[in-house]
Order: sequence, then structure tokens, then C-alpha cells
Amino acid sequence: MTGALYDLSAQELVAAYREGKLSPVEVTRSVLDHVERWEPHLRATWLLRPDAALEQARASEARWRRGEPAGPLDGVPTTIKENIATRGDPMPSGTAAVDLRPAAADAPPAARLKEAGAVIVSKTTMPDYGMLSSGLSSFHTLARNPWDLAKTPGGSSAGAGAAAAAGYGPLHIGTDIGGSLRLPAGWCGIFTLKPSLGRIPIDPPYMGRAAGPMTRTVGDAALMMQVLAQPDARDSMSLPAQDIAWSSFDVAADHLRGLRIGLLLDAGCGLAVEPEIRAAVEQAARLFERAGAIVEPMQPFMSQAMLDGMDHLWRMRSRVDMNALRPEQRAKVLPYIREWADSAERFSGEHVFRAFSQFHTTRVATVAACAAYDYVISPTAPNPPAAAEAPSPTNDPLRPLEHIGFTVPYNMSEQPASSINCGYTASGLPIGLQIAGQRFDDLGVLKVSRAFELIRETQRPWPQPPRS
Repeated sequence: MTGALYDLSAQELVAAYREGKLSPVEVTRSVLDHVERWEPHLRATWLLRPDAALEQARASEARWRRGEPAGPLDGVPTTIKENIATRGDPMPSGTAAVDLRPAAADAPPAARLKEAGAVIVSKTTMPDYGMLSSGLSSFHTLARNPWDLAKTPGGSSAGAGAAAAAGYGPLHIGTDIGGSLRLPAGWCGIFTLKPSLGRIPIDPPYMGRAAGPMTRTVGDAALMMQVLAQPDARDSMSLPAQDIAWSSFDVAADHLRGLRIGLLLDAGCGLAVEPEIRAAVEQAARLFERAGAIVEPMQPFMSQAMLDGMDHLWRMRSRVDMNALRPEQRAKVLPYIREWADSAERFSGEHVFRAFSQFHTTRVATVAACAAYDYVISPTAPNPPAAAEAPSPTNDPLRPLEHIGFTVPYNMSEQPASSINCGYTASGLPIGLQIAGQRFDDLGVLKVSRAFELIRETQRPWPQPPRS
């Protein structure tokens, strides 16, 4: 075990606590000191409360000394995305338009983390209503990418992606309805799993929405899944309780031998894949082949009509939400999002119905296209991270989702999909590889991700805070 305490994995920390070699208190202090150095530049946190974190760490230290840890994450520093409710804390959902009221209860992911003894260091930031792939918010300070402070960390789990890459402790949790876990993971060079719908209960649940771990390693994500994938009656879409051996994620590279892998390099909609990203994913495919996998090119199964239909339904939903606000509240929403939502004013009832039907069309097309393969690999995003100040890669509210063509289909098909780093651009920015599996095969996606983690090229050191 080497390196700074804030850089250690959750697996390493739990082993050290068990052996009495480290204390949750000294680890939490190390993380808090590191956050203090980074945070003036990144702005990834909200409700950062050092005293409360240290109080939790001291309670954890006492449990470990008694040999009575609360669970598999006891004493591990963790952050929670701002839109996952924590009891007693307001939930602005990234926007200054929301009236701040304390949450009555922990949402399921927060409850499971607390029950397992995790030390909640902070909440993490997000854009208005989670509707942007950036850290731009009317409520929070602009979040930035630790690999290049001029770039966005992605979104909507913006702060979580930045925090994981910067070393704000090993464990972070975000949410995803079209790519909000995987896009920041890809652009920040970390690992995430968007699980099958309902694998991790969430409140409120709705079509396509998932919570998931955001970590530096596959192993830490698997450790989080042990805790997060527990039943909770508040999620009407949650899957039945299942005894999944999450610890069996740790396979060798030969696990890939004989697997049939689809290689998708064209989403069929949205932005074209940039050459550097295509080259990195093609190199990842060659590594799969060298490990014995059977890799076959895939034809695109998405269409621009599918992407536009989902966009238009979400515009109308947001317009309805905007219209429910008081005028002074509505004025506080980011102008980009107001313009996007207002564009739905001209949509007829028939148009909205046809737009809504594209969600199911996307689901059917995705399931059919993936049926011939054990797993599908693709770019996580077609483009590297945009400028930090840009609300979206196109910076156009009438073309807002052009970058989610690879990620959004798996939200609608309810299939698990991960993002793992597979290379770097010429300017040193991470490039994400998406690995999608069949519905309910969350553990399988973790195993394939772990095998790729073993065979991928040497990773660059994690970014460090600028010297002041």
C-alpha cells in the first residue's frame, strides 16, 4: 500500500482498517486536506462539511476497534450527487429556481451508504435539473475538469466525475437518464456502471433513470454495488432482491476468450465520432481480440428521429415544469434551458405522442441489435469534453443531445453499461470506452470491464491540484 491516503482505493482502505494499519479519521483528514487544495479550482462540492465527516470517521474508527464494522464501506470517504436526497438537507437540483426545503428522508442510495458506514464527505454539484452534460448551473459555481480546468467534467453528474478523478476519496455516486454517469466518467477518465433499471433502487423512479457508482477502479464500483443493490420499497421499478456475487468481478484477462463482442463506431445519429476517439476505441477492440474475444463490426441501430423524439418529449416535460414555476423562479433558470423548454410551445399533441413513441422504438431497436452479442463496445461519447462554460458540446439549445447517441439507448432498453478509460487525446484528455451488456447482466459488465482494465495500456497519473 503506497501513495497518499486520499489516493487509496476503497478496497485498500477496508483491508487496512481491518488490519488496524489505518484509521478512518486519518484517511478522512487526508481527503479533506486534498479537497481543500483542489476545490478553489474544481468547484465539485456542495454541503462540504468537514466537522460532520470527521465525526462520522470517529464513529467508524470506534466500530473498527471493537471489531464491529457497520458494513463493507465502513469508514470509506464518499460523496453523493446533490439530487440524491439526504435527510435534513435541501435539494436544489442544480437550479436557483427551486425553493430550498430540507429533505424528509434519505433516498435509497444515500440510506444504503450510511447504513454501510460510509463517511459522507460532501454532496456533489450538477447543472440545472440535470439537463446538461456540463457543470454549468444557476445555483452552483461552475464545475471544471481536473485534467484541464478549461474543460467541462461532463454531466449531469459533473461534480461526482470531477471529484473521483481529483481524488476526493474513492467512492462517489451519481445518476443517469441519458448518459449522466457515463459522459462525465468518460471525460474525467474514471469508471462507472449505469446498472440495469431497478438494480439500484432510487426515489423518485422514472423511465430510464438509474443511480450508479463512480470510482477510479472497477473493484471499488463492485464494492459499492454490494451495498447499493439492495431492495427498497420506495422504488416501484426496483428489481427483486437477488444474491449476486459482486466480489466475483475480479477475473483474469482470459475471461474475454470466446466472448462475442459487437463494435459500434457509428451511433447513427448526432455528432460524428472524432478521429482520435475512433482510433482509441479501435485500439481497445484490438486488445479484446488479442485476449481471445471475437469482435465484429456493428451497423448503427439508432436514428436521428429516435434521438429527436426523446429530445422533444423531454422539452415538453421541462416546459410543463417551467410553467409551474413562479415568474421570479422561472427567471433564475439558465437561459439555455429556458430556450430549450420554450421551443416545445409549438408542438401539437400528435407531435408529442409521436415523440414519446420514440422511447419504445429506441428500446426495441437496442435490444434487437445487441441480441447477437455478449457485449457491445463503443465510444462513450463521440467528442472530447467541451469548454467548461459551454452548456452542451453543440452550445445550441435546439441541438442539445447530439453527443448522447451512444449512451441513451441503454437507458431506454434498461441494459447495464459501463464507461472505462481507453486512451487519451493528443492534448491529454481521457477517452471513454462504453461496455454494454444484456439486461440484468450487471456483474458480467463488471467482469468484462475488469478484464479490459487489466489489458489496457498504461494509465497516466491522476491530475494534481495547481500549485498556488
